Amino acid sequence: MSGGVDSSVTAALLAEQGYEVVGVTMQLYDHGAAIQKANTCCAGKDIHDARRVADSIGIPHYVVDYEGTFLSDVMEQFADSYVSGETPVPCVLCNQTVKFRDLLTAARDLGADALATGHYVRRVPGGQGVEMRRGADPGKDQSYFLFATTAEQLDFLRFPLGGLSKAETRALARRYNLPTADKAESQDICFVPDGDYARVVEKLRPGATKPGDIVHVDGTVLGRHEGIIHYTIGQRRGIDVGGMAERLYVVRLDPAANRVIVGPRSALGRDRFVIRDLNWLGDGPAPPAGGVRCTVKIRNSFSPAAALVRPGDSAGRAEVDLDDPVHGVAPGQACVLYDGDRVLGGGRIMRRGAA
Repeated sequence: MSGGVDSSVTAALLAEQGYEVVGVTMQLYDHGAAIQKANTCCAGKDIHDARRVADSIGIPHYVVDYEGTFLSDVMEQFADSYVSGETPVPCVLCNQTVKFRDLLTAARDLGADALATGHYVRRVPGGQGVEMRRGADPGKDQSYFLFATTAEQLDFLRFPLGGLSKAETRALARRYNLPTADKAESQDICFVPDGDYARVVEKLRPGATKPGDIVHVDGTVLGRHEGIIHYTIGQRRGIDVGGMAERLYVVRLDPAANRVIVGPRSALGRDRFVIRDLNWLGDGPAPPAGGVRCTVKIRNSFSPAAALVRPGDSAGRAEVDLDDPVHGVAPGQACVLYDGDRVLGGGRIMRRGAA
């Protein structure tokens, strides 16, 4: 129970259906800054709200302290990824580690039969086991952030809101008279409540904002930057160079040379890349040797693109060949594979030339 309306309704819905429900809230980070900011999750006020909801439903409620693991497995990996020129997705790391590793273990230790969450994703029986499918509400579908969920974890998880729209969830919250019925949605990364990613990275990795050159794809040095952590692939704003008639975009980051490579939009197009840490949820133990036709998303807001995905030349990797070039393929971002509304799995985009 994060203290938001979705997990609150999940708990109330299951209690109404006759299940023995235990509410668990994770304490993830020092919320001193975030407590003054609305629209975050797992902050002090949210823990208080989760407790109020549990009291209103009449279920036991526990707070578990995962600050240490959240720092090492999410926040520090987030910082290291930015320093290495990647664009990380910390919500994926959080789901992969503290939520569906540590919290799932805690649920088992409590003797629970299942761990239920407020995610908008569906869990349905399939020909070879349980499948993950997109949430029924396209505007709320969260499958992109859950691609790293393993088949074993999926067996133990339940997603009661997967077939609902947000409006239906709000209506249930009001019917149950929950204290969070009209609470605003979480918008920010919980440990970056003001949206200043660079400040968080600099705090965790002092010296990360080392200045360097901004270089055109043709090799011309155009200006200086104040740290590659301020940039991501496809970015247009914040490229502080003058005298160029063409509109410039960040095409590549070179952490070894501490350079930001820029160029025209046409230089952003890519039709092939490699993903690592592949989690396969399709049929069989891995993608077939000849590849699988599917659609892929390289950002949560990205319209799925048709592709052929084949096993890579190293364990845990896969090669993605797109039918048509796309823009903004950023190392570190998640690439999630779909067959219609079924989630086939996914991995993290590798930087070109990475070993």
